[in-house]
Amino acid sequence: MTDQERSLPIAVQMYTLRTLPGSFDDTLAQVAAAGFTAVETIGDHGCTVDQMRALLDKHRLRVISTHLQLDALQNHMPEIIAFNQAIGNDTLVVPFIPALRGERRANVFQETGRLLGELGRRCQEAGMHLLYHNHDWEMADLDGQLALDWLFESAGPSVGFEPDLAWIASSGVEPVALLHRYAGRCLRVHVKDLAPQGERPEDALWDGIVMADVGSGTLDWPAVLAAARDAGAQWYIVEHDNPHEPITSVSHSLHYLQHELPAVLSS
Repeated sequence: MTDQERSLPIAVQMYTLRTLPGSFDDTLAQVAAAGFTAVETIGDHGCTVDQMRALLDKHRLRVISTHLQLDALQNHMPEIIAFNQAIGNDTLVVPFIPALRGERRANVFQETGRLLGELGRRCQEAGMHLLYHNHDWEMADLDGQLALDWLFESAGPSVGFEPDLAWIASSGVEPVALLHRYAGRCLRVHVKDLAPQGERPEDALWDGIVMADVGSGTLDWPAVLAAARDAGAQWYIVEHDNPHEPITSVSHSLHYLQHELPAVLSS
């Protein structure tokens, strides 16, 4: 891997690799061997601070953000912040709130936004960023605007956005337009693609949605990557919700981004 490729702000979300056999150490070894230099974790992966730091040093990786459940943030924020500060990470992400899936009431998204806003202010006081990650249910039109808009309007500026580009596109919302709407708020972006209709049924999720390796599907990546850059993306995080071959999938996505990102970031 060249020095330029190593310096690119590309990470991988560890959820993509959850089905790999072996230990967390084994998985990180495969991540590093694939060419990644950064990861987005899911909590602490059962590690103490010292264990996590030792593994990151061993594999020459850094944590650039972590996914956490809402109740964990509500009940254990001081411990979570201390752990992440100790490993050099300043960005926390709420990726999934079960009660919102299928929800059609704008006021519920507003209430959730207010809760996230308060948590975000507490994170800011500790020098941390709090982001919210979408799926497709936040793209529902509720009383004339997206459910996501109700949430962020109520949350206020203390909560950033980690847009998941494939989930946005799968819902019929234009990713470029949404990135423009939330410009300045998108410190982390999940890059994943949507498979053309009828392809890769083995990777299908609920409702027949099929993700794809970045660059092999239907998203307009030159336009999307440029919009993500303009929206404030500091890291482009490879993810695939249900890959048949996880390491092969993330490697394909990494190689595509290594080819495409330099021109986008330099323009």
